[in-house]
Amino acid sequence: MSQVPRGTLHTGLEEVERADEKGLRFKLTKVELKLLGIAGVGFLVDAYDLFIINQVSIMLQYRLYGKHHIPAALEGVLKAGANIGAVIGQITFGFLADALGRKAIYGKELMIIILATILALATPTGSLSPDHAIGYLAGMRIFLGIGVGADYPMASTIMTDRAKIRKRGALLSYIFSNQGWGALTGCIVTMITLQAYKPVIHDKGEISKLDGVWRIIVGVSLVPAFATLYQRLVLPESQRYKKARGEMVEDATIEKASPEDSSVDGKATETGSSSDVQEAPVERAHFSEFVKYFSEWRHFKILLGTMMCWFLVDISFYGINLNTNVVLDQIGYAGKTGSEWEKLFNLATGSLIITALGFVPGYWATITTVEYIGRKPIQFGGFLMEALFLAILAAKFHTLSKAGFIVCFTFLQFFFNFGANGTTFLYPAEVFPTRFRATAHGMSAAAGKAGAIISSLAFNAASKKIGTPAVLWIFFGVSILGALFTLLLPEVKDRDPDQIDRLEREEAERIRRAA
Repeated sequence: MSQVPRGTLHTGLEEVERADEKGLRFKLTKVELKLLGIAGVGFLVDAYDLFIINQVSIMLQYRLYGKHHIPAALEGVLKAGANIGAVIGQITFGFLADALGRKAIYGKELMIIILATILALATPTGSLSPDHAIGYLAGMRIFLGIGVGADYPMASTIMTDRAKIRKRGALLSYIFSNQGWGALTGCIVTMITLQAYKPVIHDKGEISKLDGVWRIIVGVSLVPAFATLYQRLVLPESQRYKKARGEMVEDATIEKASPEDSSVDGKATETGSSSDVQEAPVERAHFSEFVKYFSEWRHFKILLGTMMCWFLVDISFYGINLNTNVVLDQIGYAGKTGSEWEKLFNLATGSLIITALGFVPGYWATITTVEYIGRKPIQFGGFLMEALFLAILAAKFHTLSKAGFIVCFTFLQFFFNFGANGTTFLYPAEVFPTRFRATAHGMSAAAGKAGAIISSLAFNAASKKIGTPAVLWIFFGVSILGALFTLLLPEVKDRDPDQIDRLEREEAERIRRAA
């Protein structure tokens, strides 16, 4: 048992690195469950905040514009705002997590989310013009997005730094599955809140009360955010990161580890004196070293693969899921008839249906199989299956029965999440060495959000100009392209990127000395 330095808060989460379950790879220990509660619940908040804007924007339309729509440009920025901010957060926090340490940064992203949510709740709809009120909220959504985006590289590296290699993909998939739970929670909270306000909005016709509805829905996300903030702020630095930074201290009880244990525990490989145990300092993960590492094609092609695959899957995934009105219209839940309350409740019900059918089952399929099938087959096959169901929907968009449309769309959502939407989160967390992991993950995630921004802003306009089937054919082509870029990536199941990085540096040093 290693000694805890004086003044360090012992949380028990260090034990994730030493836990060695021999059973099912997706089975969780108590300590892993605790860590998932810290990193995963935060990700649930992220997804909740990202997807809830669909229904909130319609409430704001009824509240501020009556029978008119929110101006297209303002609505586009409102819906894409969180993704715009996410690009900034992902790149910035990813780099800082490598340069300054995970402990120094973790928790700050949640503080941004909390502050931005509070400021969003304070939107002065009663004193500003409708356009200015939407503009203010869109600005707060961009600010919120910085924190949401920052959580992508932070949550992934916090878990990867501690996870056993044999369970790493499953643990990361547990974290990412909270995207589905977040979207599902948003639908449920919306339906419950609307039901509570039914007497005044539906029965009495007081549309102004929608101001209270959307603020409650947005404000609910503060509960899990505050619940996990303290644990994030006191989370200790991982041994793996310390080793990568050459900051390991003497531990007289450290035993020689196997290659897997060495890569996961971050412990020194020999016992002895301080001079024997302490790792030689390695170069810091600053920008120049990052550029040097990725200037080699063998490394850059992997970064190119993770960025492009995430970019391409998010074009179709967010294009559809931030514009669900098209899908809901096809299955009879577009909310086009009845009172404002009935329309909103109908939309929330439809959103709940499509989320429950495809999102959650797809994530669980990834969790339970990723350590057995591997990441590359799931991602490659997922892209191809997406393409298949997108082609069916595009070709038969106007002729499919309601049941047929629901079945095809359910399978599409399933293979998004038992496919590239899940594995693109895993790949950059598993394929890159610890010293560059957060930066590379942040860049890959930012590429994904760039695809989401393009698609969310262009989907409605493109649908009106060339028709929804044509847009779906574009998504089909994007999915095929994603499968091709997947070929750039190695399989990372049971792969230790730090061990590979050490061997590469040792080989480079031997070549330098021999020259």
